Amino acid sequence: MQRFERHTPDLVVTVLAALAALALSSPSVAQPPAGFGPPRQAQPDNLPAAPTAVALPSMSAEITGPGAMFDSAPSQAPGLGPDHFGYATKEYFVSGTADGRPYTTRVVVRMPADAGAFSGLVLAESMHSSGSAHAFEYTAVYVMDSGHAAVEILTTSPAQFVAMNAARYGDLEVEDGQANDILAQVGALMKSAAGPFAGLTVRKMVMSGTSMSSGTLINYLPAHRVYRTPDRKRIYDGFMPTSTGATIPEIDVPLIQLPTLHEVETNVPRRQDSDEPGKQYRLYEFAGVGHVDSRDNVRLKPNPCVHPLSTFPLQAYMSVGLYHLLRWVDEGIAPPRADRVLLDRNVANDGSTMVLDEHGNAVGGIRNPYVDVPVAKYVAVNTAAEPLIANPSAYVAANGLFGAELMCRLSAYQEPFTPVELRALYRSKREFMRRFEARLDELEDEGWSLPVYREMILGDAAAVEF
Repeated sequence: MQRFERHTPDLVVTVLAALAALALSSPSVAQPPAGFGPPRQAQPDNLPAAPTAVALPSMSAEITGPGAMFDSAPSQAPGLGPDHFGYATKEYFVSGTADGRPYTTRVVVRMPADAGAFSGLVLAESMHSSGSAHAFEYTAVYVMDSGHAAVEILTTSPAQFVAMNAARYGDLEVEDGQANDILAQVGALMKSAAGPFAGLTVRKMVMSGTSMSSGTLINYLPAHRVYRTPDRKRIYDGFMPTSTGATIPEIDVPLIQLPTLHEVETNVPRRQDSDEPGKQYRLYEFAGVGHVDSRDNVRLKPNPCVHPLSTFPLQAYMSVGLYHLLRWVDEGIAPPRADRVLLDRNVANDGSTMVLDEHGNAVGGIRNPYVDVPVAKYVAVNTAAEPLIANPSAYVAANGLFGAELMCRLSAYQEPFTPVELRALYRSKREFMRRFEARLDELEDEGWSLPVYREMILGDAAAVEF
C-alpha cells in the first residue's frame, strides 16, 4: 500500500524569454501552443565531420549551500515523491568549454539513496527554460519505483537561479549556442568514472524532454551523430521527445515521440513507425493527454482557468513511453505499435480537428480506461478566468494574467458527466467499477498501462460520485 503526502514548492519561477514568446491571442483548439515550444535554432555548422570523442568536463563536489537548492521538480504526485521511494537528490556544478567558450552549469542527479538499488538505467534531460525538470516530473513514479536515475542538465541562462540565490548560484555561466556541447560533455561525464555514478554501472542512458526542452533535444540530434564518449561509444542510447508535433529526422538509436491532444489538434507528424536499424521509431498518441500535466502542476493550484482542470494522470502514460524505450535500448525488445488518433480536420462539426466519440473524447490512439469507460470529456486548451482569480498560485501571482493565460492555454480541461448521465451509462457505481477495472486489466496485459500506477488509476475511479 502506498503512502500519500503533499509535495509543495518553495520558490516562484520567473517567466523567461522562451515563455514570453507565447502568442497571447484568443485560445482555440485550432491554435498550437507554438510559442511555448522549441526555440528553433539553426543547425550547428561547427560539428566535426566524423565521430569525435568529447572532452570530459570537471565536476564539483556535491553542492549543499549556501541557502536552499532551486527546486525544479515540485509538481509530483502527492505522497509519491523522493522520500517515499528512498531517493536522494544531489546537485553538482560542472565546468568545461562549449562552442569555444567556458561554461559552468548545474546538474541535478536523482537516484536511490541505496546505490545498490540503482538499475543502471538513466533518464537525462535538459532543464526546461521555465525552471522545471518536466521529463522527471512526468515519469517520476515509474522512474523511482524501478530504481532508475534521473539527470537534469541546465543548458539555458542561469538568471533565474541567480535571482533566487546569488550566493549559491552566482558562478553559473551558460550562454546561447552552448547547449549541444554541454549535453554531450555532461552526458559523457555521467557514463565515466569521473561522474556521480562512479563505482556503478550505467548500462544505458536516454534523453527526454517536453515542449521547449523537446526542442532542445531535437536540436541536439545532429550533435548526437558525431559526439562520442572518450572510449568512442554513443553518449545517449535513445530519445523520447514529448508534447511536440515536430517531424523528427531519422536517428541511429531508438526514438519514441509522444504528442498530446494539443499537438494532435494542430500539428501531427506523418512519420511512420519502424524497426529498421537507423530508423527505429514509434509515435505514441495517448487519447486524453494534454500538453502539460494539470493534475499535479503546482502552478495551476488553485485553478486559474475557466473550465475544470483535467485530472487525467499524464504521468501514468508518459511513463509507458519511457518504459518501452528503456526496454528497447537495454534489452532489444521492440515496443508495440499503436493506432493514431483519428482526424476529420473539421472544427465546425464539434469544435475539434479530431474524430470524437459520442462522449466527446478522441477516437483512436492508445486507449486508456479514462476514455474507454469515461466519466468526463477531455478537451485540449483551457482558458484563463478574467479577472484573475483571488489567491492564485505563487507562479500566477508573480506573473499575473499572462501567467494564467500561459498555463491555461497549455493545460487540458474536463467536462464531468452528470450523475444522471453516469447512471444511464453504467446503471450503478458497482457496474462502472467492474468495467473500469476490467479495461485496466486488459491495458496492463497489452503493455499500455504500468502496474505501478494501478492504485492511482483505480483510486480515480473509486472517487467518482454517482
